Amino acid sequence: MMKKAYLSLAIAALSPTAMAVTLQDVENSFYPYKNGAPQVDGLSVGMVINKDNVEQFKANLDPAMYRFIAAGNYEMKVGATTSFDLHPNYVEATKARLGKVKLGEKVGQIEGADAGRPFVAEPDMNDPRAGEKLAWNFKYGYNWGDSAAIMPFYWKFRNMGTGKVERTLKFNFHFLNYTHRVNQDPKPALTPNPSNLFRGTYVQVVEPFDVKNTQLLIHRYEDDLKRDNAYLYLGFQRRVRRLSTGQVTDAFLGSDIMIEDFEGYNGRISDMNWSYKGTRNILMPFYNHNDMALDTETHKDQDGYQVVAFTGQGGCFPDITWQVRKVYELESASVDKNHPIGKRSHFVDAQTFTIPRTVSYDRKGDMWKTFTIGQSHPDFHLPANKGTGVSIDDSFSMIDLQANHCTTGQFKGQVDPTLSPAKKFTVQNLRASGR
Repeated sequence: MMKKAYLSLAIAALSPTAMAVTLQDVENSFYPYKNGAPQVDGLSVGMVINKDNVEQFKANLDPAMYRFIAAGNYEMKVGATTSFDLHPNYVEATKARLGKVKLGEKVGQIEGADAGRPFVAEPDMNDPRAGEKLAWNFKYGYNWGDSAAIMPFYWKFRNMGTGKVERTLKFNFHFLNYTHRVNQDPKPALTPNPSNLFRGTYVQVVEPFDVKNTQLLIHRYEDDLKRDNAYLYLGFQRRVRRLSTGQVTDAFLGSDIMIEDFEGYNGRISDMNWSYKGTRNILMPFYNHNDMALDTETHKDQDGYQVVAFTGQGGCFPDITWQVRKVYELESASVDKNHPIGKRSHFVDAQTFTIPRTVSYDRKGDMWKTFTIGQSHPDFHLPANKGTGVSIDDSFSMIDLQANHCTTGQFKGQVDPTLSPAKKFTVQNLRASGR
C-alpha cells in the first residue's frame, strides 16, 4: 500500500498539471507556428474544399462546417497559415506573472491574474479543470486589446432558403478594459474604479428608425462570482431598464444572436461547466482583410473602407479564406438547467485565444446554431490597426440550422482609444445619447 501511494505521488509530481511552467511554455503558447504551419495530407493553399472532396478533410473541419460543405451550402477556400502575433506588452505581462496564477476552490475564482495570459502550459486531458483554465485564457485574452470600437457594424437578417435580406441594422459597438491593461494608458487599470469593473461593452443602434438609439451597456466585474450589470435603453420609451439574467439568452433585437453569444461567449466563467475535449488542427476563419473579395456594392465608407462580402446558401457565409490552425476544443454547459442551449462546442484558437467557431446544441442534443467570427490580421486591415497585435473581429455569421435562417455581420473594427472613452460606459451616457 505504501509503495502504491509513493508511486501515485511520483506520477502526480511528473504530470503536466503539476510541473512548473517555464518561459518555453510562453513561447510555445504565443508562437505555435515558429517551426512551421500544420500540414494536412492532400490540402494545399489555394484549393477549394467542396462537397466532392470534403470527406478527405472531415477530420480538419468542425462538425457544422463539414455538414454545410457536404450539403453543398458552402465552398471553403484554403489560405496559408500565418502567425497572428499578439502585442509584445501582453506577452511580457504574461512572463511577469509566470507561475503566480492559480485557480481558486470554486469555478470562477482565480488568484494572481491581473494581466497577460493566465495559463500557458498545454492543457492536459487528465486535468479536470483544464477546460476552466482555457476559459480564463479567453476571458483575459487580448480580444480587442485594451479598448476598441466597431463603427459602423452592419447586421443583416437573412432567409437562408431564399437569400432574401429581411432587415439591416447599423450599430456602433465599443469595448473597454478597466483592468488588465497592458498597452493603452492608463496602465494597468483605469482609476477611479470603485465598483472594481473588469470590462465594459456599449452598443448603440444607429439605423433603422424604429430601433434607433436602442442602447445596451454591460458591466462585467473583476469578481467573476458577481453577476454582470446590464442595462438597456429603448429609444421609443426613453428610459433605462436593467436586464434580467434570462434576457441575455433571448434573441437580441430579433436576430439569431443572444447577448451571451457576443464574441463567442459573453458571460461569466462561473455560469458554465467547462470541459477540455482535445487539441486539433482544423480550418479556421483567419485571413488578411485587404486580400479578400470585399463588398463593392454596399456599405462603402467615406475613407474607402469596404466590408467583407458574403456568399454560399442564402448569403450566410463570409467570402474569405480559411487557415489550418492549432485549436483547443472547449465545451461549455450551463449550470442553469433552464438555459435554452444544452451545450456549446467552442473551437478556441490556440495562439490568439479568440473563439472564431462555436457550435451550439439544443437541450435534446441536436445541432441548433453555429457561429463564425472571421479574424483579420491587423497589419492587413485599416492603417490604424497595423502593429496593434489585435486579432481583428472582421465578419460574423450566426446560422440557425433548425429555422434555416441566419444573421450576418460586417465590421469596421478600429483599435483607437479615443473612440471608446470611459464616460461612454455609464448609465448617464445612455440617457444623454438617447435624447
